[in-house]
Amino acid sequence: MREHYHALVWIDHHEARIFQFNQEESARTTVRSSHPQEHRHHRADAHGSGHVPIDYALLERVAQAVTNAGAILITGPGSAKRELATHIARRHPDLFRRISAVETLDHPTDAEMLALARRFFRHDDRTHLQIQP
Repeated sequence: MREHYHALVWIDHHEARIFQFNQEESARTTVRSSHPQEHRHHRADAHGSGHVPIDYALLERVAQAVTNAGAILITGPGSAKRELATHIARRHPDLFRRISAVETLDHPTDAEMLALARRFFRHDDRTHLQIQP
């Protein structure tokens, strides 16, 4: 399999689905949270915010999984996508420069995600010089 220049990350607080692809082929990886059962709802009588704490181990494993990508699109339904971008900015500034966008995306199928990413990068590639990392 050849190197994949583009990467799409779909992330929530339970898992990240990572698609690395080029024009002809793609590869999918799933990275799961260390504590996937954690799900909180805020109640009036509960202490704290009711938010799931940030799983920095998950964010780091995702960052490592896309370290060779030349252009990255981060997506997801909630705040995990921004948490990942912030983590990468703080811990991996060279990798952060390769993030093309952070977009909200609910729960599409794998085929829908890959089609969206290919359309996105078809446009994005026209505006950026592609340099292999």
